[in-house]
Amino acid sequence: MKSFKSLKWLLILSFLIMPFANVSNSTVSAAGEMSDQLILQMNSKVMVHNGVTMNSVQPVTLQNGTTFIALSSISALYGYKVSYNAATKEVTAANDYHDLIFKIGSTIVYGDGLPVKIAIAPYILNGSLMVPVRTWSNLAESTLVLSGKQITLSWNVLKQPTADFAVEPGEIIAGETTVNYIDKSTNPSGQPYVQDYYTGRMDVFPTAGSYTITRQVQDVNGLWSDPYSVTIEVKPQNMPPVANFTTEKPEYRIGEKVNYTDLSTDDNNDIVRRTWTGNSEVFFEAGPKTVTLEVEDSKGLTNSITQTINVTSEVLYTQDEYNKLFKKVGDMIPIDGSSVLNFPALPYKIQDEGSQFVRSNSPEILLNEGIAYVSQLTGQVRFMFHNVNSIGHPVKIYLVATNNNNSSVNVNTGSVGIGGPDPHVDRSGKMAVLRYMNSLVANPAPTTTTIKPGQSVTLLPEISKVALKQSDVFTAYADLYADKELTYRVVVVASGKDPIQEMPNLSIMERNDVHVRGTFNKANRAIEMSDTLGEVPERIMLGDRTMDSYTDGIDEVTGQLELNTGNFGVLYKMRLQHVAPHTLIALNPRGGMYTGAFIVNGQVVQATNTGALRGNGDAAVLYRTGDSAESVEIVFTIAAGSNLPIAMLFLPLPAKRF
Repeated sequence: MKSFKSLKWLLILSFLIMPFANVSNSTVSAAGEMSDQLILQMNSKVMVHNGVTMNSVQPVTLQNGTTFIALSSISALYGYKVSYNAATKEVTAANDYHDLIFKIGSTIVYGDGLPVKIAIAPYILNGSLMVPVRTWSNLAESTLVLSGKQITLSWNVLKQPTADFAVEPGEIIAGETTVNYIDKSTNPSGQPYVQDYYTGRMDVFPTAGSYTITRQVQDVNGLWSDPYSVTIEVKPQNMPPVANFTTEKPEYRIGEKVNYTDLSTDDNNDIVRRTWTGNSEVFFEAGPKTVTLEVEDSKGLTNSITQTINVTSEVLYTQDEYNKLFKKVGDMIPIDGSSVLNFPALPYKIQDEGSQFVRSNSPEILLNEGIAYVSQLTGQVRFMFHNVNSIGHPVKIYLVATNNNNSSVNVNTGSVGIGGPDPHVDRSGKMAVLRYMNSLVANPAPTTTTIKPGQSVTLLPEISKVALKQSDVFTAYADLYADKELTYRVVVVASGKDPIQEMPNLSIMERNDVHVRGTFNKANRAIEMSDTLGEVPERIMLGDRTMDSYTDGIDEVTGQLELNTGNFGVLYKMRLQHVAPHTLIALNPRGGMYTGAFIVNGQVVQATNTGALRGNGDAAVLYRTGDSAESVEIVFTIAAGSNLPIAMLFLPLPAKRF
């Protein structure tokens, strides 16, 4: 790129061959602003470059009417590097664009290989090569202005443009994606480019693979940028997934489990949906069975496969036998509800434990803001909340504790389970029990709140996290422990209100005759049975008001005695010391719909995994014993919104066949 235009060099030569006498006030100037300026003074080392003062190695001197400057000092400011050839006695000043050669004592100067005649030869002053200022100015493409003893040189420092670009979008598919090239190049001169050269650029890349795109730009000064490259990965066109599955064999017996193996593939391993049709895990009717699998990738492409499985007339298990043996814990199985009444109802004894319990469930349907319940308690207490919002606007339920003592009270929060807000009462009740059971198993470290004398604070912030919209149901269970007496208030206010500030303005809600509110002192019930269970079909009835009577307590607001109808909120612990080997323990509702959760030998089991038990023709699998007798512990609380009584069934399992 080290080239000079012919006209430019003819002009430079014309300046150099003109005889100059003394420095005068004549000027040589060019239009346009320059990037650099250097001010010199005759007989002075001082140089001012772009406002910065510095010293030359030698002063500006006058020899035979020609002004000289030290080459080493001026060349560096122009971006030239100086080298000396001792053999030829030549000094070269070079940058990215030009080579200037000066020879001591010679009146011939070479600019990019072309000889130029000057009036007076360069010379050595105190070890520095001195060159004519005007000669340098012309060779280095500067303007020179003389004003008395001041010499001003102005020039432009040529800088390369920078080629830069980006490729969009980020994902490029062969044969599909139109590629956009985003210009990010820069040019210090601010001038437009005269050439923009790409290699490897395509608007649409036809095949998958790795591509490198390179760009160079050239500005009006003829300067080319360095090459700039971007490498992109072009992905192959998305192909539909391939649906495929297999079974262990093409033919099965009635009641024999079918194992399906999904062998579907996708070129990008991007299957987002698998939809089976007819893939029952077991069939109870003979004949050909059609099974279809459809798969879909993230781009919406689908593929399906249909295969036929033949079911013979040979019976391995009946449907009842298969369900009892193989349905998952928590799954629902059909059962002959009328036959349950023929199973012996086993007697048991209940040991009430003196834990305190508060049930805030009346009025169940909230019609206005207010205080739902007030209770003064100390020690361990379980709270149950179950309400429906019918006020007409979103509300929140708070538990506010007030310390009327002369010293601080510490309150620990233990297990908590929340259901809702939800428009369906069975879902709200189920999720509250399920989460409470999970919390009991997890046994979280208690969180402590200190309440100062005379202070009121809101406890259980999780129950007021989400507002109840109109017709929403809310259910919650929570365990608290206070080391001194507290006054607890269940406060219902519009979302956005401060319950503590609102309390003085709130009245206590009137209870209704259907639902329950009150404080009870027998919150836990232990049932222990030492007889062997499951050798024949048997049942234990719960919530029947005969074996399992309702707990009693008091409504602390009105002072009237209260019966805990349904025993909602009571925590049952059943310890069955001997359950026969190969026994199915199942739950069967006897009063209508039932849902909830149980802890069976430390594991939380839903009733059911997919919803609720709708009547006495349904049962939920809770547990199966193995090859030997086992002790089984079952912990549960009756789910709000469910119906009683319920039967715990103990059924001998059929023998396994192969």
